[in-house]
Amino acid sequence: MSTPTNVQIINDADGRPAFVVLPYADYIAGCQQPDLVPNEVVGYMVKEGMTAIAAWRRHLDLTQAEVAQRLGISQSAYAQQEAAERPRKATREKIAAALGIPMQSLDL
Repeated sequence: MSTPTNVQIINDADGRPAFVVLPYADYIAGCQQPDLVPNEVVGYMVKEGMTAIAAWRRHLDLTQAEVAQRLGISQSAYAQQEAAERPRKATREKIAAALGIPMQSLDL
């Protein structure tokens, strides 16, 4: 494994790595990896018992009506999909596209 040369490691008083300084562009690129789930989404699922679909919608600050409109269905039909523990794969794909996230993000 090669060590990156564009980072700076700052050690603590005992000589153990404590912080890493890296170029801002690298940080932003790392934050936008599609396989990462924001802490806020996980928090909604754990603390409030939301499904992954509901947590992502809330994180993206969208209403059920807005997502339903994107999907071309009624708000009540969308609410049923959002409440389902494990909607069908085709449904998850459509919802992920409407939310603008990778489908794998709904497979939590």
